[in-house]
Amino acid sequence: MLENRGEVSNDGVTRRFDLVPSEQLADLRNRLVIGWRSPRTWRLNGPTAAGYPVVEIADAQPIPFPGFDRLVLDRAKMQAVMREHRYAAWRTALSSVAGIYLITDTRDGRQYVGKADGAESLRQRWSSYAANGHGGNVELRGMDPATFRYSVLRVFDPATPMRVIDEAESHFKLALDTRKHGLNRN
Repeated sequence: MLENRGEVSNDGVTRRFDLVPSEQLADLRNRLVIGWRSPRTWRLNGPTAAGYPVVEIADAQPIPFPGFDRLVLDRAKMQAVMREHRYAAWRTALSSVAGIYLITDTRDGRQYVGKADGAESLRQRWSSYAANGHGGNVELRGMDPATFRYSVLRVFDPATPMRVIDEAESHFKLALDTRKHGLNRN
């Protein structure tokens, strides 16, 4: 999809516009199937193409889950993972575990160590970050989440006692010094 930023020239015969790629509707990219009338025509003008019927919006190609140890997402990718069909396997994997995660503000390198434990899976926890940017954390409210990067430090079976997960979270906060030089307050 292209965004029209306006006319840049007009000599009375030819009009030129500043067109730039847009991320709007990016999840639909390469999925439009139209009823093509001529097997020999590979290019169409806009008015001609407008008359071709849309047959379907094809399913997005699934993107395989890379594994928890390779999972590093910026905020835009996190939001895509939480809403787009092609990331269904990722959501399933994130739903199946509790864990310790890291949020890094890439502007200044400060980090936040968090956890998803008990009945709350990593998917549930990260869904709240995708929705509002702060997930309810006082430390992250008021910050611009556009430069946040999310990764997984450790995963646990959902039946793991909360005490074990709390100890792991405390370990990572200490090891990464996120209480003194990061975004953790507790």
